[in-house]
Amino acid sequence: MRSPIEFPLSARGWTVRQVVHHLADSHHHSYIRFKWALTEDRPVIKPYLEKEWANLTDASTAPIDLSLNHLEAVHAKLVYLLTGLSSADWQRTFIHPDNNSETTLEENAGRYAWHGNHHLAHIQSFLERDNT
Repeated sequence: MRSPIEFPLSARGWTVRQVVHHLADSHHHSYIRFKWALTEDRPVIKPYLEKEWANLTDASTAPIDLSLNHLEAVHAKLVYLLTGLSSADWQRTFIHPDNNSETTLEENAGRYAWHGNHHLAHIQSFLERDNT
């Protein structure tokens, strides 16, 4: 019998395992984007193909503890970094090349807070459905 983390969250979606690994990958990218914006003038970031990353072996088969531990470490480093920012630092920006949009670090912090909560809600909803 498969573990609940092996079942898709929706008919065409990722498994819980893939979502947890996606969060670690995504929030790692966010951390790097903060550092680029703090050390370069309006850097153009490197996007990544998250759907393809979710199908790689580490996202589809690795234990979720690896990414949970990674998230804990990345978030700890991010909190440490962000608590030292000045008001001017929060207004520093980076450019996303897909649409040439400029994002402030303040916007980016909000985006990734939402992102984590969004996927956590998916997982919680799935687990509630699965336990009924």
